[in-house]
Amino acid sequence: MLLDIAKLPNAQNSLIRLHPTDNVAVARVPLAAGAELSVEGIRLVARGAIPAGHKIALRVMPPGEMVQRYGQAIGRASVAIEAGAHVHTHNLSFEEPSLGYEFPAGDALPVPHPPEDAPTFLGYAREDGRVGTRNYIAVVAASNCAAHTAERIARSYEGETLPPYVDGVVAFPHGEGCGHAFGPDVDQLRRTLGGVLAHPNVSAAVILGLGCEVNQIDHYLGPGAPAGKRLAGLTLQSSGGTRATVEAARREIARFLEQAAEERRIAAPASKIVLGLNCGGSDSFSGITANPALGYCADLLAEMGGTPVLAETPEIFGAEHLLVKRARSREVAEKLLACITNYKRYLKRFEGSFDDNPTPGNKAGGLSNILEKSLGAVAKGGTSPLIEVYEYAEPITAPGFVFMNTPGYDPVSLTGLAAGGCNMIAFTTGRGSAIGFPTVPVIKIATNSNTYRQMTDNMDVNAGSIADGENTVQGVGREIFDLLLAAASGRRTCAERLGHQEFVPWRIGPVL
Repeated sequence: MLLDIAKLPNAQNSLIRLHPTDNVAVARVPLAAGAELSVEGIRLVARGAIPAGHKIALRVMPPGEMVQRYGQAIGRASVAIEAGAHVHTHNLSFEEPSLGYEFPAGDALPVPHPPEDAPTFLGYAREDGRVGTRNYIAVVAASNCAAHTAERIARSYEGETLPPYVDGVVAFPHGEGCGHAFGPDVDQLRRTLGGVLAHPNVSAAVILGLGCEVNQIDHYLGPGAPAGKRLAGLTLQSSGGTRATVEAARREIARFLEQAAEERRIAAPASKIVLGLNCGGSDSFSGITANPALGYCADLLAEMGGTPVLAETPEIFGAEHLLVKRARSREVAEKLLACITNYKRYLKRFEGSFDDNPTPGNKAGGLSNILEKSLGAVAKGGTSPLIEVYEYAEPITAPGFVFMNTPGYDPVSLTGLAAGGCNMIAFTTGRGSAIGFPTVPVIKIATNSNTYRQMTDNMDVNAGSIADGENTVQGVGREIFDLLLAAASGRRTCAERLGHQEFVPWRIGPVL
C-alpha cells in the first residue's frame, strides 16, 4: 500500500479510504472545519475539526445505517450523520455482530516450501530441537511469597561482569501462587511458570518458593523435569531465610553460568523462530500501517516454516469470521470459536462485555469500539492458513500461523506468548507503549510517525512512513522481517536497552 501523497497535506491526500464499500474515510492529518477534501472522486467539506486517525462520513447516513470500514460493519449510525461529519462514539453505536462463518471444507495442512537460500539467524540450539535467541539464567518465583527474594538474587549480579555468551540473570517476580484454589487457575499458573523455566531463551533456571504455598516447587522438579543440569529448586524456609537463600541461589547459579559460558550461537533456519504478535496502545492507524506490515512479515515467516502466533482473544471479536475462513480444518475453526464463547462466559461472570476493551487512549486515537479495533488487529496475522489454536501458555509445537487464547491486556498477553515458547515478539503501538519481557526480545513498531518521533527511544520501526507515503506495507514488512533476524541473532531491541522486563501471569480464579 503506497498512498499517492506528498508530505504536506492537501485536499487529495488528507483522507484514507480502505475499501470501496466503506462509507467513512480516515483523516491522515488533523482536519480543520471547512477543509475541502477529495478521496476516490468523492468531494466533501469537513463539518467540524477532525483529529488525525478519526473517521469522516463520505455521504449522508440515516439513523440505523451500518457504518463500514475495512469493508466490514463496525456499528450503526445512532443519529443522522451528514457527509463530512466526524464519525465516532457520539454518533456510532456498538452492536454485537451476527456473523456468518465460512468453514473450511476439509483438513488441508499446507506444507511450507522455503527457498533454497532461506535466511538464517544465529541462535542457541537446545536439546529439544528448539533454538534460543538469548541465553539467560532465570530466577522464577513459585509464589508471591518468594518474589522479593527472587528480585534480590537477580539484583545481586548488577555491576558484576558475567561470562561471555550469558545475557544476564533475570528475576520473574509475580503476585500469584498462594491463596489459589486447586484447579484450572493453579494449572494455568504452573503451565506459565513451567514455560518460563524451560524456555529456549533460558540456559538454566532456579525455581524459588517460600515452602508452604499452594504452588509447591516439587511440581517443577518431578519426573521429566530438567533438574540438575538446567534447573535447581530452593525454598526460603529450608534455606535459612532471605539472605541465606540469596547465597544458596548464587551457588547454584555459579555452575549454571559456567555451563552457559560454554554455549555458542550457531546458524539456524528462520523456521526456528516462534514470533508472538501483539498490539497495545492501538490507534486508528494500527490497521492501516503497522498491523498489515507485521502481517506481511508473519506471512514471510510462515512460508519458511516458522511460527507466527496471533493472540488477544478480545481483539479478534467481531473479526473472528476472517480467521475461521483461513482455518486449515473445521476442528481448528471450532477451537477458535470456542475461545470466543468461553471468553464471553468469563466476561459475563463480571458483568463485562468485549466492548469494554477499547481504552480511553484507543478512542482518542480514533477507534470507536471493539469491532473497529479487532478488524485492524487481526491484520497482524497476515493471510496464511490458521494451523492451530492454543490455550494460554500452552506449548506451541505446530509450524505455521497459529492463535493463542490470551487477554488483550498487554503484559498478561506477552507472558502467555513467551511461556508458550515464543522466542521473539513483535509489538505494534499507535499511542505508544513501553513494555518488554525478561527473556524475550520485543520489537516495537510505531503505527504513525508522530508517536515514533515522540518515543524514539522505545520504537524500533516506524510504520508511519506508510501513511506518510514514503514506504509500502510490503516495504515495512520486509524491514520488520530483517530486524527480526538481526534481533534473533543478538541485536538488542529498544525495550531490551531500556531494561523493560514486565511479567504478569493471567489470574482467572478467586483469591482465598
